[in-house]
Amino acid sequence: MASPISILIVEDDAEIGEFISLYLAGHDLQTKVAANAQEMDAAFSAGVYDLLILDLNLPGEDGFSICRRMRAERRIPIIILTAQSEDIDKILGLELGADDYIVKPFNSRELLARIRAVLRRTETPSAVDGRAMRQAYLFSGWRVDVLAREVVAPCGIKVAMTGAEFDLLHALCENPHRVLTREQLINMTHGPTTGPFERSIDVLISRLRQKIETDPKKPAFIQTVRSEGYIFSTQVTRA
Repeated sequence: MASPISILIVEDDAEIGEFISLYLAGHDLQTKVAANAQEMDAAFSAGVYDLLILDLNLPGEDGFSICRRMRAERRIPIIILTAQSEDIDKILGLELGADDYIVKPFNSRELLARIRAVLRRTETPSAVDGRAMRQAYLFSGWRVDVLAREVVAPCGIKVAMTGAEFDLLHALCENPHRVLTREQLINMTHGPTTGPFERSIDVLISRLRQKIETDPKKPAFIQTVRSEGYIFSTQVTRA
């Protein structure tokens, strides 16, 4: 029997934290609320969580710093949930490695839908039907393991990637030698949306180039097609 999904909510507003916790608990999700970074660290020391819901305006260490630290310390999907609605804040949150960004006030059903979408995108092999065959993409010595959600460089070293970075690389591997618009890439990664997510694709492309290109300023794999989008210019095979 699969273990229930466990979610850690870092929110200093006790009423909002309790509301989110009770709502998610009503949909068979286990939750714990932490009011600040210190309580969050204590929760991680005591247990394992499948997803982090993170406010930005926190006492002490703020959400941006926490997001950066989490990406360096552990692999966990992160949804930023905050009242900060400026485009620059959304883009920065995504650039630091968040998998999604929701602005308060929020619709609880939308929050649940986005949680489920992020969990599907970051699903581990143990959560996948055991009958499914392993699937991987190979290009220029690189290996992208879809079920394990691992990227291995030609030298054999695993390259750490956020959920959003992996989803983008997966989408590119599925569509080599095809020009993909920003809107198409959004639909393949975040799902249909508007606003700053369109520019966030550019941020993700830049981050991905830093990790897989020999010279990110002169990319050999992910090339820009002016006024159209991007193209993955390499031979890709399935394993």
